[in-house]
Amino acid sequence: MMNFEGLDPGLGEYAPGLHGSLEPGLNSSMDPRLDPALLQGVELDHDALAVPLSESVHIVEGMYSELHSVAAEVGIPVTATHFDLQEELLWMGNHRGHASSFFGPTMGRFSSFQVQMADDIRHIQSMDTGVLFLTKNNLKCLTRGGFIMFDYPMEEGAEMHSLLLTDDNKLVMGGLQNYVTELDLTTVQETQKFTVEVPGVAIMRQSNRFFFCGHTSGKVSLRDLRTFKMEYEFDAFSGSLSDFDVHGNLLAACGFSSRGLNGLSCDRFLMVYDLRMMRAITPLQVHVDPLFLRFIPTYTSRLAIISQTGQCQFCEPTGLASVADIFHVNTVGQLLMSFDVSSSKQALSFGDSGGCVHLWSSAPEVSFNSYSRDTELVLPCLVDSLPQLDWNHELMPLSLLPMPLTSTEPLLSDWPTSLIMPSPRRAPPVDPEILRTMKTVGFIGYAPNPRTRPRNQVPYKIKDIELEYDSYNQVPESPIGRDEEPHLCMVPKKYRKVTIKYSKLGLEDFDFKHYNRTLFAGLEPHIPNAYCNCMIQVLYFLEPIRCLVQNHLCQKEFCLACELGFLFHMLDLSRGDPCQASNFLRAFRTIPEASALGLILADSDEQTGKARLGRLIQCWNRFILAQLHQETLEQEGPQAYRGVSSSALGSSGESVIGRLFGCEVENSSLCRCGKETVRSSLTLLFTMHYPEQSSLDKTIEEYDFAEILKKSICLEQSTQAWCDNCEKYQPTVQTRNIRCLPDVLVINCEVNSAKEAEFWKAQTEYAFNSALKKEAAEPPKPKEPLPTEWCLEEELCNVEGLTFDTQAEDMRHVWIPLSLKMCISKTQGLEVSSLPEEEELTESEEAEGASVYDLVVTVSHIQDARSGGNLVAHIKVGETYHQRKEGVTHQQWYLFNDFLIEPIDKAESAQFDVNWKVPAVLYYIKRNYHAKYDLRIKNPIEASVLLTEASLARKQRKSHATFIPLMVSEMPQAGDLVGLDAEFVTLNQEEAELRSDGTKSTIKPSQMSVARITCVRGQGANEGVPFIDDYISTQEQVVDYLTQYSGIKPGDLDAKISSKHLTTLKSTYLKLRFLIDTGVRFVGHGLQKDFRVINLMVPKDQVIDTVYLFHMPRKRMISLRFLAWYFLDLNIQSETHDSIEDARTALQLYRKYMELSRNGVQEEFRKVLKALYEKGRKQDWKVPDIDSADGQGSPKSIAVFPSVMGL
Repeated sequence: MMNFEGLDPGLGEYAPGLHGSLEPGLNSSMDPRLDPALLQGVELDHDALAVPLSESVHIVEGMYSELHSVAAEVGIPVTATHFDLQEELLWMGNHRGHASSFFGPTMGRFSSFQVQMADDIRHIQSMDTGVLFLTKNNLKCLTRGGFIMFDYPMEEGAEMHSLLLTDDNKLVMGGLQNYVTELDLTTVQETQKFTVEVPGVAIMRQSNRFFFCGHTSGKVSLRDLRTFKMEYEFDAFSGSLSDFDVHGNLLAACGFSSRGLNGLSCDRFLMVYDLRMMRAITPLQVHVDPLFLRFIPTYTSRLAIISQTGQCQFCEPTGLASVADIFHVNTVGQLLMSFDVSSSKQALSFGDSGGCVHLWSSAPEVSFNSYSRDTELVLPCLVDSLPQLDWNHELMPLSLLPMPLTSTEPLLSDWPTSLIMPSPRRAPPVDPEILRTMKTVGFIGYAPNPRTRPRNQVPYKIKDIELEYDSYNQVPESPIGRDEEPHLCMVPKKYRKVTIKYSKLGLEDFDFKHYNRTLFAGLEPHIPNAYCNCMIQVLYFLEPIRCLVQNHLCQKEFCLACELGFLFHMLDLSRGDPCQASNFLRAFRTIPEASALGLILADSDEQTGKARLGRLIQCWNRFILAQLHQETLEQEGPQAYRGVSSSALGSSGESVIGRLFGCEVENSSLCRCGKETVRSSLTLLFTMHYPEQSSLDKTIEEYDFAEILKKSICLEQSTQAWCDNCEKYQPTVQTRNIRCLPDVLVINCEVNSAKEAEFWKAQTEYAFNSALKKEAAEPPKPKEPLPTEWCLEEELCNVEGLTFDTQAEDMRHVWIPLSLKMCISKTQGLEVSSLPEEEELTESEEAEGASVYDLVVTVSHIQDARSGGNLVAHIKVGETYHQRKEGVTHQQWYLFNDFLIEPIDKAESAQFDVNWKVPAVLYYIKRNYHAKYDLRIKNPIEASVLLTEASLARKQRKSHATFIPLMVSEMPQAGDLVGLDAEFVTLNQEEAELRSDGTKSTIKPSQMSVARITCVRGQGANEGVPFIDDYISTQEQVVDYLTQYSGIKPGDLDAKISSKHLTTLKSTYLKLRFLIDTGVRFVGHGLQKDFRVINLMVPKDQVIDTVYLFHMPRKRMISLRFLAWYFLDLNIQSETHDSIEDARTALQLYRKYMELSRNGVQEEFRKVLKALYEKGRKQDWKVPDIDSADGQGSPKSIAVFPSVMGL
């Protein structure tokens, strides 16, 4: 056991610092009287393999110690653990519905399978034939190998939390609803439903006398075993119940107590009840914050009390708790989420929020059960051998005996020749994309792999697909003289998925201007989960949101509103160069709600196109609005970063998101008994609901978009719902009405199936035919050209056969109007109608409260079989954005396809050919809605971010400090020099392919993450002294620390063991943003890549890059090490890199450059560069050994290189 007597009692009141996501823990260096051997932890293996027990860890018989730790799925919380009652298996289930089992004390992986796609696993129970898994509204039984035995879905609205096996073939399930369900496992049918007086049965136990139900209200009820009627009730806690257990005549419970306005707090008094007298005995005070508890009866009735931070205490329920009986689970800063005890009481299992399962044991040779049956392990492959045949056995099958052919009669296997004629399968034609891009050398053709099929596989085609191939046989086999493939011409080129082609120089020679000739910034698509790029652009081009998030700053490490503000600041600064949303998407991946909604895609789903992007972006749209509403609703201000002023927006307690998108709705439920229930809520968007089509009548009726929109907003539907009056589920009519109109009307189109697509297609045809009839008698008008398609008047007049497009032609594939008129009247409720775009409201309509909404955004899902599909946005960019970027005042529609940006006609924004372009999201804005919002941006980042801050590392001491923070008198001014260098680690390796001609093509670049950032003073008395030297903590798995090039070692970024100044990326990012906003000039070597990985946009006049100062056109770039040796006589980076040394060296090189070019004579400096390149070629660009006797030292003795040793 761990002894805590030597610990400072003030540690219990230790308040989290700036970075509140890390919990304070125990450290062997806190008290010299602690034995360091007691605090040994087991390091987790990130490859999900069991970590072997260190030989130095000695397990004392009868004392619990850690035996093994296994990382099941890193970063996915373990929500349930369970020791198998029949076999030596430990089961775990996680937050993503995945289950795994581990065999025996060695924790070897036995099985692993997906139980539920969306919900977390809440309870696991083993049986003789299989294992039961309970999720929110589903119960599944699977074999121990993962085959489904039965799947029992609950009724809609169920919220299950616990189950209890009452005998071999019956179980009861309880949850947050006011009933408990009994299920027959033989027939998989519900047998009874017991109503409970106090809803919220979260925990259930059983003894030979009672069922025990623990309620979320803090009560424990005792119920009859046959009728389930309540016999007794204990009011254990005033707040809520977290766990309880029963043994013999004792019941012990832990929970939370209400503390008035301060909410709930963990109660350190365990409530203990005597079941003989049915009353409470003396509460038991413990020294940890209890979250779980279990009786572990061995020689005595011991209680194990577990806290969420990993502290465990053993005590007697009727005695006194001692601090000597405490041990600590090494969770590496994670929180415990689940706990179980084996039936033999020899093993304890803990599941934490980082995806790890910890096995603790009281014996080296632990067994989970007293009598376990043998587990059927996977056997190795056995070589088949011929059986011994007994020729004389009467029952021997003749088919096993070789029989000579003695008769002239044909055998049954001798088929006639007509049936066995070879019919070779016709080879499918070569992919037209391969033929189009093919380059021929002699008789051999080379083409990049279009990735439309699995590698080295050609699937067999069924007849209808072969006929489809035949319809394209007009494609010429030669790539010469062919521009586009016939079957791909359906998708215009600008709508197809764009990819970045990487070369040896990475992105430096990729021509982004070819795809974007505007001054607006695109977004790069190669980052994981970049499918949401189009929606990020949508939010950016809504002026109130752009201002809101740039004024927002909070103390949360991962805040999407903060990250959007940083990203929008980059989009403001960019002059047509693409930006990355890497930091925003990194924070997005840490949000549990995003993972629970399935918004975080695996790399394989993005590359193979398996993701249903249309449905996905609509879920993302709903999620981001709710998340921004929640984050900006909180009290804001940069005081979390030691500032004093408050933010310009959002400090009033009302969310700008709620004012912008929010619409107060009234939901009414009317039971057929006449009871009506009305409740109000706030909705941020609406979903389209299309009329049901009759199965007999296949024709689709004509509808106006405004009519469908009105029915979708004021939705009326019938469903089964609970009626308090009838006390059962009854058919209920649910009606929704709105009380006010939002400033921005957001619509999810919900065209997610062929049925909805057919409806949309039929409506566009109806609308087009109506437009043709309307324009039949009107003269045609010339189509207004795009801004990029202007031609000379003389050319226009000389074109023969010129045809004019009518306005009706622009209506092809258009159903949605460009403008809507909406009004809420007292008599008729909501009224919605289409309105011509140029038309204004009359005075009477304005007096009635009518509003005009203009279409400003359409998001479409492009269905392209070749690339797997992509998402694009049409955005009507307002006057303020054009004024800032181009200095002109006008509005224009643009197509945003990742880094491709192109102006389009307004009619194209509303055209949806559902064969390839499916609508997903629509945004309508109220005219002149800007007037009510403060559109000023006040930079919330203050100078206080540069002052001293605490380190996340627990072992970091002041004696280890490598930098001196800036004093208030040293605050940088515009034009000051700052030396900067950054080091990186690799999160994902590069993906590349080797072409047939021997060249390498990069498919996906390696994903880097910044690990260390150093800034040194560039002037003053402390010139060259670092004022920032931050190591960046990361929660993502690092695949390569690049120690040779970065100097970062494993453990430097781990808060548990690091001795460095560890901080969060957001904290360091704010420091750099403040320096950029102040106007300092950064000096470094290769800063372009550094700022790209950090995800910063720095004006070019604030960057001094020594790699370009000492560079001749069309020559190679020179390393910092060679420049330092040549000009400064310094031998740096000999073994590994140090960012402080590199930043200082870059500053000295800049001073040397200023010295060499002081007189402004470029010819003299050009001679110096020529000498530099000549010396580099002779040395093969390698720095010679300084101590070598061959005289190959730095040429400082030449007169043109004066000494710079005084720097």
